[in-house]
Amino acid sequence: MSATTPAHLPGAMPAVVEWQEGSTSRTALWHSENSTPAPRRAVAADDRTKADAAHRLACEGTALLWRGDYHNARRLLEAMGRRIDRKPTKRSSSAASDAPTPAEAFHRHRRARAHRARVLGHLLVLLDGEHRLALRRAPDVQQACTEAYGPPQAPTAISLTELLGVIGAQQWREKGVDVPALGDRIHPHYGVFSPVRGEYVDLVARAPLPAPGDRPLTAFDLGTGTGVLAALLARRGVARTVATDISPRALACARDNIDRLRLSDRVDVTTAPSLFPDARADLVVCNPPWIPARPTSAVEQGVYDPGSTMLHDFLNGLSAHLNPGGEGWLVLSDLAEHLGLRTRGELLAAVESAGLRVRDRLDTSPRHPRTRDTTDPLHRARAAETTSLWRLTPA
Repeated sequence: MSATTPAHLPGAMPAVVEWQEGSTSRTALWHSENSTPAPRRAVAADDRTKADAAHRLACEGTALLWRGDYHNARRLLEAMGRRIDRKPTKRSSSAASDAPTPAEAFHRHRRARAHRARVLGHLLVLLDGEHRLALRRAPDVQQACTEAYGPPQAPTAISLTELLGVIGAQQWREKGVDVPALGDRIHPHYGVFSPVRGEYVDLVARAPLPAPGDRPLTAFDLGTGTGVLAALLARRGVARTVATDISPRALACARDNIDRLRLSDRVDVTTAPSLFPDARADLVVCNPPWIPARPTSAVEQGVYDPGSTMLHDFLNGLSAHLNPGGEGWLVLSDLAEHLGLRTRGELLAAVESAGLRVRDRLDTSPRHPRTRDTTDPLHRARAAETTSLWRLTPA
C-alpha cells in the first residue's frame, strides 16, 4: 500500500504505485503530466466506495485506484469536487471585512485550485500495457493516450482527471478550432495551448505589415504553439516565416497544422538554441505568457511564466534580430496589471530598457465567457482586461 519514487540519478527505477486487491499485491508504473509525485499510499476502490470516505482519504494523501464502473468513477469525482467546493459556514467578522487586494485574491484562487487538483488527483485509473482502460462502460482511450503519451510500455496508473483531459484533448484535436481570421481550423494537440481566445489572432490579422521594399517579407513567430500565428502571417502574404518553440509537443502540433493548411513551403517550424532563430527578419511576433506566476502543468506554460522571463527575453533580443525598418509585435493581455502582478509602468520601462520604442498599439477586449462570470473570484480583473498588440521598433 505504498508508492516508491525514482531517485534523481541516471538509470533510476521509474516511480510505481502499489496497492492491495484482496490478498494480492499489485503494482503499476506511475505517470503524471504535472510531475506530481507518486502517492505514498494507495487502496483499491469501487462502486461501493462512498464520496465522503473517498474525499477524506484523498485529503489525507491516500490514492484510490478505481476498479469499478467508469461512469461511477466520474460521478465519484464530481461528488468529491462538490465537497471540496463547499464554502466555510463560519467566518470571523474581521476576516469577512478584510477585502483582499487583487493580487491576494489571485494567489488565494491559485491555492484553492491547486488544492482541488491535488485532492481530485488522488482518484486513479489503470491503463494496461496497450493503453486500454479495463473498466465497465469505459470508452476506448487507446488513440487518445497514444497521442498524448506515445507508444504504450507497461500498465500505468494515472489520475482520472488527467485521463479526462487526455480524452478532451483528443476530441479537440479531431474536431479542430475554428479561426475566422485564418478562414480555417487549427487542430491543437495534447499539452499545447489552444487558440480558443481568438482576439489575439484578430489583432495579428489587422495590424499593418512592415514594408521591406523590394525583398520578400520575412517573419519569426516565437513560441508558435499550434502554429496559428505563423499560418496567419503566411496567409497574409509573408513570404517566409520561421516558427520556433521549445516544446516538442508544440513543434509536432505546429508542423501538423502547417502541413494540413498546405503552408509548409512558406513556414519553417523549428527549435532554436534560444528564443530567437540565429538570423534577422522584417517582423518578429511574440505572444508570451501574460501572467508572471508559476505554471502547474504543461499547458499552463502558455499562460503563466515566473518573472515574465519570455517577455523580457523577447524585448531584450528584439533589436538584434530585426532587419532595418523591421518591427516586433508583442501580443499581450493586461490581466496581470489588473491583478496587481505587473504595472504598466514596469512594462514600459522594460521596453525602454531594451532600447525600443512603441510605434503603435492596437487594443481589443476579450470575448471569452469568464468576462461575464460574476461568480469568478477574479471577475473584476477579467472584465477589465484588454489584449494589445504593441508595434515595437528600435529607439
